[in-house]
Amino acid sequence: MSGKHLLVRPGAGAARDGGLPRADAGGHGTGSRSGPDIGTGTGTGTESGSGREAGSSAGTGAASGAGAVPAAARTSTTGGGKPRIRVLLADDEHLIRGALAALLALEEDLTIVAEAASGPEALAMARAHEPDVAVLDLQMPGADGVKVATELRDALPSCRNMIVTSHARPGHLKRALAAGVRGFVPKTASAQQLAEIIRAVNEGIRYVDPELAADAISAGDSPLTAREAELLDLAADGAPVAEIAAQASLTAGTVRNYLSAATAKLGAENRHAAARIARERGWL
Repeated sequence: MSGKHLLVRPGAGAARDGGLPRADAGGHGTGSRSGPDIGTGTGTGTESGSGREAGSSAGTGAASGAGAVPAAARTSTTGGGKPRIRVLLADDEHLIRGALAALLALEEDLTIVAEAASGPEALAMARAHEPDVAVLDLQMPGADGVKVATELRDALPSCRNMIVTSHARPGHLKRALAAGVRGFVPKTASAQQLAEIIRAVNEGIRYVDPELAADAISAGDSPLTAREAELLDLAADGAPVAEIAAQASLTAGTVRNYLSAATAKLGAENRHAAARIARERGWL
């Protein structure tokens, strides 16, 4: 890959009411601008296209709940004979997922082939329907969007993965990029903007929200080692050292040493405060 990508700044019509993406009356296009990839410099060019054909069946309507779209509602091409982009939507908020599915279904070249309400369900639906693009909520029960994207990268390399979120932190963006995610989008984007980003990601273009990219650059990298982050995450909900040690298969003394090191690196009063700081910065 060339490292170049597309940055699209949400326009004036972006939805701000409760984080629910919506299409503006009459529709509108999104503006585009070049911007820096995290750690790769700047660029406005696009990466090579995906070269993948759409599957033989694709849906034009959204299912009422998580799962596959009824076969009777599927068509594989647009009116002009162009293959539709097959999309998986995964979000545990049923109202948002259903509304978004209905709005994206209005786009002639997009079709929702399946929906999911959890991380494990997203993985199962992706394996069953092999979408071109998986649109994954960052926070889902069972496995978050980044973990799902990491598994899909190996299990279904033809699928392009996107993260949508209303809880973005700089560390989340960096984890997502490390997992091969091609798009990182706030839920304040409109449905029209999201549709354009899905098309871009399907063509091999990387999209990173400009504000999130700037925050990630200014925040710097996590000072925690992988083991320190793991143990701090286990300590975040107040678990005692003995319980953490049992879960991590370590001695209590070793756990205390790791947690003390993590607390010192973050300048926190104790391990609970350190865990809160690390979570706020997206490092856990």
